[in-house]
Amino acid sequence: MKRFSNRLSKEKSPYLLQHANNPVDWFPWSDEAFNKAEKEDKPVFLSIGYSTCHWCHVMEHESFENEEVAALMNDSFISIKVDREERPDIDSIYMTVCQMLTGSGGWPMTIIMTPDKKPFFAGTYFPRETRFGRTGLLELLPKISELWKTKKEDILKAAEDISNAFKGSELKKSVQEIGIEIFDKAYNEFLKRFDPVNGGFGESPKFPTPHNLIFLLRYWKRKKDPNALTMVEKTLTKMRQGGIYDHIGFGFHRYSTDGEWLVPHFEKMLYDQAQLVQVFIEAYQITKNSFYKNSAEEILAYVLRDMTSAEGGFYSAEDADSEGEEGKFYLWDADEFKSFLNEDEIKLVKNIFNVEPGGNWIDHVNGIVNGTNILHIKKSVDELAVELNLSEEEVRHKIEVIRQKIFNYRENRIHPFKDDKILTDWNSLMISAFAKAYQAFYDEKYLSAAEKAADFITHFLMNNDGKLMHRYRKEAAIPANIDDYAFFITSLLDLYEAGFNIKYLESAIKLNKDFINYFWDEKDGGFFFTNKETEEILIRKKEIYDGAVPSGNSAAILNLLRIGRITGNTDYESKASQISKTFSYNLNSMPSAFTQALISLDFAFGPTYEIVIAGSYKTDISNELLKKVRNIYLPNKTILFNLSHVEDLAQIAPFISNYKQIENKTAVYVCQNYICKQPVFDSDSLTELLENL
Repeated sequence: MKRFSNRLSKEKSPYLLQHANNPVDWFPWSDEAFNKAEKEDKPVFLSIGYSTCHWCHVMEHESFENEEVAALMNDSFISIKVDREERPDIDSIYMTVCQMLTGSGGWPMTIIMTPDKKPFFAGTYFPRETRFGRTGLLELLPKISELWKTKKEDILKAAEDISNAFKGSELKKSVQEIGIEIFDKAYNEFLKRFDPVNGGFGESPKFPTPHNLIFLLRYWKRKKDPNALTMVEKTLTKMRQGGIYDHIGFGFHRYSTDGEWLVPHFEKMLYDQAQLVQVFIEAYQITKNSFYKNSAEEILAYVLRDMTSAEGGFYSAEDADSEGEEGKFYLWDADEFKSFLNEDEIKLVKNIFNVEPGGNWIDHVNGIVNGTNILHIKKSVDELAVELNLSEEEVRHKIEVIRQKIFNYRENRIHPFKDDKILTDWNSLMISAFAKAYQAFYDEKYLSAAEKAADFITHFLMNNDGKLMHRYRKEAAIPANIDDYAFFITSLLDLYEAGFNIKYLESAIKLNKDFINYFWDEKDGGFFFTNKETEEILIRKKEIYDGAVPSGNSAAILNLLRIGRITGNTDYESKASQISKTFSYNLNSMPSAFTQALISLDFAFGPTYEIVIAGSYKTDISNELLKKVRNIYLPNKTILFNLSHVEDLAQIAPFISNYKQIENKTAVYVCQNYICKQPVFDSDSLTELLENL
């Protein structure tokens, strides 16, 4: 096989490096590429994907490694490869265009555009040859090349019209009032889509979308509607029991291809682990069901074991594929267990994990039973205990012994590819998860992991001017976007409330000022996706849709509200209000698509709580009082710890000077909706106060 090399060999992105030996003459996104397209009068072939994308691998192997396809691309196009996780700004722009032109989108994404970045053709996966009505590249590329030569003026006009239509859709404004009834509307939208048998919403595919579940927990808190909590518990339980969860090595796969959470798309994304940890923690705080606590701790164990760099940053993802097959690392032949388990253990494996001799899942591509097994559970521990005539503790012990043996055996398989780039936004979500886990479970390793990762970002992902960067892999690169700033600010606030190290609170407030300076729209309100000093592509976007991860604007609303309460500066709350007004049309039209924004608005509408603990940190009484505060599900709160020996906190929160120890006793001050209660000094009094909020 011939060995090729192109410009991508000098890049740091694992996805771009995967294409560095294609015969296609790839460019990274760069002025060099667009200047060459202009000079040679060629259209630009833009391909966007990511390293753990199964169909991106398929298209590469089928087409971009093919010399005939490469020759067509090299002759008539300037070809650019983009890692969507490195450049979400580019991905967001052209994904909107793709959806506008085709009615759908996804990865790999294919855009063909003019040298001035204006698209005139869009699609997703294209095979090499035409089949089943899907045009192949060998047919498509010559057609577009011929049109460029013979009808270029028509193409340029179409590209201009598409760009103008795109800009027009982005500039849509209609400021409406947002009322508290928006929560009921979103709740009813979820209620209509809820699957009462399998949990989740809709039919298939099913995504975890954790912020939807967190919103429903907030709704339960607000309305005490048992159905809201039932929807969350059913969904979490069915996901955790299903094949979407890795029962051997822990962690969740990206989504389920079916409605039963059995057959996943096997890639594992850092952002899913981070957000799901937070849902399981909140479910545990409400129900005190150890199933949710154990689930959160297993996910964190996976992240610490497999997704954490030596320096403390978190890796981005693990691939769905290994040895060229999707899911091979996670699938089991029934007879395979005979090589390392005894007969009693094999019986338990078949019973607990539903292993079948001929396989236990249907490959919907071929419409047949696959012949392999996806490990999943259908019975709870207490049900298994009754069935096996054992105690629950004995059942848990047996399961763990077997799981560890299977894990050790599986470790000898060829592992899926790990995307080891470190992204500021996704790392920030994970920092928040560890910080909240420490607050809920008091395990020091969680606080240590959160602090180490935050310090990693501060040290490795900030340039000399103090500006955040987006990606680290051997070096930091790409200016930070809205999500980087918004999520990192959130994580620093969460980290302060975990360990009360004032440096994290100071950093959050400073970064928030920078964020406003670089991203705020002075004319219409809200935050742009990109820094005002970075490259503009077609348009400087603003968005609030909460997809696989929340939008930066949604997260920013809550950041501004929290910082406003901490500092007493109402200007921050005014900006939070302006964001909600800027996107009021979107929010009111279908609120269930904007649940992180609704979580933020839940804080805004209140009730909210400001809690100040004055005393010495980590004394017996302060630990006891803190645990009381944290054990109650009270999400819409800020906590400050007024340490008797630290003066800097008063510089951030001037009102803190009035909240001190009384007669050398640790005091807890609680304010609700701008009204403050008398301080309390002991656990019983604090419990009574909190339970009556």
